[in-house]
Amino acid sequence: MSPISRRRLGALTALAGLGVVAAGCSTGNPLAPSSAPATGKGSGATVVIGSQQYYSNEIIAELYAQALEASGFTVTRQYQIGQREIYLPELEAGKIDVIPEYSGNLLQYYDKKATATDAAQIATALGQALPKGLRALTAAAASDQDSYTVTKALADQYGLAAIADLTKAPQPVKIAANSEFATRPYGPAGVKTAYGVDLQLVPVEDSGGPLTLRALTDGTVQVADLYTADPSIAKNNLVILSDPKNLILPQNVTPIVSAKVDAKAAAAIEAVNSQLSVADLQQLNARSVDEQAKSADIASAWLKSKGLV
Repeated sequence: MSPISRRRLGALTALAGLGVVAAGCSTGNPLAPSSAPATGKGSGATVVIGSQQYYSNEIIAELYAQALEASGFTVTRQYQIGQREIYLPELEAGKIDVIPEYSGNLLQYYDKKATATDAAQIATALGQALPKGLRALTAAAASDQDSYTVTKALADQYGLAAIADLTKAPQPVKIAANSEFATRPYGPAGVKTAYGVDLQLVPVEDSGGPLTLRALTDGTVQVADLYTADPSIAKNNLVILSDPKNLILPQNVTPIVSAKVDAKAAAAIEAVNSQLSVADLQQLNARSVDEQAKSADIASAWLKSKGLV
């Protein structure tokens, strides 16, 4: 079964009137635990790669999967699992071996008192915060972080350039985001403390997808939590509000792996990350959104263009 992009899942969710939809794309039991190191072709070991319920994350997972297969590994895909509250316990239990993560948010998940603010500090702190049995591989230059995004019309109406400027708009300000946003450090409590903004969450469960975008553009909300590598931001002439207090930490793409991932497997994954730039990620995402291309096709073309397969 071909992986289903997060945006297409969002559309299906809207049509069906359902909440979050998670689609696994492998057969059998890909989350079955295994402690045997993955050592490439002939070992009999399988590397299980997961992804968040987010089309960009699935594409990155597929980049890793195809790079590993080109290096002789057997790969089982388990895509569109859900949010951290769902997949991290599976990762910690050894049922998933690799998942693309985002450094700052993951650090705050494991260490809510973390004080790191730049990419290097976050990488160091994350290495110390991860549970036993997990490690972070080298982060990519590419990042894809949450943002407080508004329409240009609203920005012009109230003179909005930074998150603190939202205090100029009628309070509380409504924001469309996943329900998990309520407990994130950069959510309502965090933005009130840092910037004095009264925020009201309007839950939209498609991880910044088309339903979230629509809620913003049709005026249901004044702000949307969109990911910065989302091509719809430029396409709709939206405005990302600056965050001078680093309420939202840098979110460099960071593979989190289990002890089952050996040096050879890690090298294959890091070869991908070494060439994954912000522009690359934006272009990959644009193919998913504009062409509705499958993650496998998007990943294959990019890997070939970089000489990685």
